[in-house]
Amino acid sequence: MNTERTHPFGMAISGLDLAQITETQIGSLIETLAIHGVAVIKDQQISDGAFVKFLNRIGSLTFTQGEQSVEGCEALNIVTNANRKHPPRSVFHTDTSYVRLPPAFTALKMIHLPRRGGDTLFTNQYAAYERLSSELKTDLEHAEVLHVATGVALKPADESCHWHPLFRKHPITGLKSLFLTTPERCESIRNTTHLDGQKLIGTLYAHSIRPEYILRHRWSIGDIVIWDNRCTMHRADHSRVIGKRQLHRGLVLENQVISAQIANNLPFVGV
Repeated sequence: MNTERTHPFGMAISGLDLAQITETQIGSLIETLAIHGVAVIKDQQISDGAFVKFLNRIGSLTFTQGEQSVEGCEALNIVTNANRKHPPRSVFHTDTSYVRLPPAFTALKMIHLPRRGGDTLFTNQYAAYERLSSELKTDLEHAEVLHVATGVALKPADESCHWHPLFRKHPITGLKSLFLTTPERCESIRNTTHLDGQKLIGTLYAHSIRPEYILRHRWSIGDIVIWDNRCTMHRADHSRVIGKRQLHRGLVLENQVISAQIANNLPFVGV
């Protein structure tokens, strides 16, 4: 297995067969995600079933209500621009953050590469936290944000919102990140002296998506990209796409046993 750092963060991995991945390699991959946020795994030729089997070794799969599942493989959902009158809308966000236990990881497998465009962008939320002023860090140390679902009716309805810490401590690295999603899904903020919560959320979100925090991934056939939602946000770039773009997505919950094992053997890391 060969690794190479991508800019400005993340890792590219080659020489790894996800259909034959070992327990040691699983642990190394989860550690890599905790530290670097994003892993681009090159040259994979695996079926949807093998993809699901690999993801189940990282943690239990979950599924976002309202998404279209892959025929014959209901643990995955389809991400596509096909059969749309207008390009899909995508802004920087965290997947399914409105539930009590959001997915720790998201993984995408390229199925149909467009002739042009269709990149995926990521932001480094460790760096976004680190570069906040000391005054903001102090004032917002105990702040919580109400994450809400938009554009989908959920059952039960109480699964449509949840409070999460604004500064989220990663269970493996122990580092803090700025845990946000798109502002329209951040309904309220509490435990802060700021009077205008929505303005504060907008300011923090704009800080999170500054260009110096952004990694742009240009897809190739055979790519599988997996990222840690606890320290990143992401969005698809649908501008200037030519041709069909289709991927299959899996969402994975944290495996607390594996996280604890890695954390106990991981020296302190910095961004």
